[in-house]
Amino acid sequence: MFIINRKENKMEENYLDQIEGRNSVMELLESGKDINKIYVAKGEKHGSINKIIAKAKENKIVTVEIEKTKLYKMAQTKNCQGVIAIVPPFDYCSVDDILNEAKRKKEKTFILILDGIEDPHNLGSIIRTAETAGVHGIIIPKRRATLVNSTVNKTSAGATNFMKIARVNNLNETIKYLKDNDVWIYGTDMDTETIYYDEDMTGNVAIVIGSEGFGMSRLVKENCDFLIKIPMKGKITSLNASVSAGIVMYEVVKQRQMK
Repeated sequence: MFIINRKENKMEENYLDQIEGRNSVMELLESGKDINKIYVAKGEKHGSINKIIAKAKENKIVTVEIEKTKLYKMAQTKNCQGVIAIVPPFDYCSVDDILNEAKRKKEKTFILILDGIEDPHNLGSIIRTAETAGVHGIIIPKRRATLVNSTVNKTSAGATNFMKIARVNNLNETIKYLKDNDVWIYGTDMDTETIYYDEDMTGNVAIVIGSEGFGMSRLVKENCDFLIKIPMKGKITSLNASVSAGIVMYEVVKQRQMK
């Protein structure tokens, strides 16, 4: 909850979450999701800000102009670009919602499982790529992992507004549930011999991406049906988690298009 002291700034706003940045706020407006209020910095009525104000008016959402210094004091990211939307907390879905999304689209299931991604910038980048790759949903654990917050949303360029994300108590139990629903689990692991493009990923798949520093946890690794790796040809032996996720996700896209 964010509070600006009324005595000091003559304004008080209690909220549950906020979305920052021009692209992210515009994507939010176009998604049709609930918005309590939009704050705009005074003197910023030009370019894309005008489009945001017009879209907010069209959607009957209150827009409030405040001093730039106050707005940037509210901001949770380094650069809110003169606009902040106050919103309800992120609406996480269930694993069944993700499975049903694939059925609704009449597509083979395509899921991403993130095992302990703690950097919100990585999570945001992964969500952005997942949305463009046609992933039906992302599964994250409730413990030892970053939540969807304003940094994640801004890094995702608003893709959080269109991506189904489930938070679960136990990844291993969830993996077993996915297997019961005919989903094959592919874990990314540097110790295996199998290169990612040598595996057939045209069926119902869930790709597991491990944490930035430690990779997949032991039990998650043991519960995978297949282990795949991205070959490293240089002196650096690992990739950023979001880069690894993007490479494997688009291999799934390529294989399905070529089938």
